[in-house]
Amino acid sequence: MSAAKHRLTPRKLLLSKWTAATPQNREKHFLVTELFCDEEGTVLEVELQAVLSKRVQRLDWRDLQDGERWLMGWR
Repeated sequence: MSAAKHRLTPRKLLLSKWTAATPQNREKHFLVTELFCDEEGTVLEVELQAVLSKRVQRLDWRDLQDGERWLMGWR
């Protein structure tokens, strides 16, 4: 079974909600709290904040397209 690929618009990711497909440390729900762009304004990375612990992590926005790791919305 191949992983579904989410169609994402990088500029619309801010404040979007995500669910970790395999939660770790009881961190299941995440919110995109910041976008990191290059000089031209192209989104390169996002900051995800865990709702439960408030822990933040930074990752390439394209990683959110991996349906085996991230599910769109809170589930």
